[in-house]
Amino acid sequence: MKLSFECGDEISRDVRQLPADYYKKILLLFSRSQSENLFIPIRNMQYLAVIANDEIVFIDGLGARRIELAWRNFRHETEVLDDPVSYDSIIFEEKGANVLVRLQGEFLKALAVAEAREPRTGSATVTPLDRT
Repeated sequence: MKLSFECGDEISRDVRQLPADYYKKILLLFSRSQSENLFIPIRNMQYLAVIANDEIVFIDGLGARRIELAWRNFRHETEVLDDPVSYDSIIFEEKGANVLVRLQGEFLKALAVAEAREPRTGSATVTPLDRT
């Protein structure tokens, strides 16, 4: 199934920060998806987050298929793994500016739900018992 989204002109851009543990969670879930995109529904807001290799875009699930805002250019500015990760928050629709603050919190909750639904895999070893 192929989905396509429209993207309007950039209204504004600013640098924001994402907690390091959530950035790691995004990378982990995306790597496990084994596909070009990972779709994370943000049910409390009726939004859809689409995680791609180099960006996360947010679409209002009730409206047209237009990207309202995007997070791009994720970068670690220090070598400390627990430091927040900076990114560019780009707004394409006026409505995106109104939901920006709430969206980050709800997206982080949706990530936790997606992670909880992930099947747990792991390796096991069998140690033979020597009964002599």
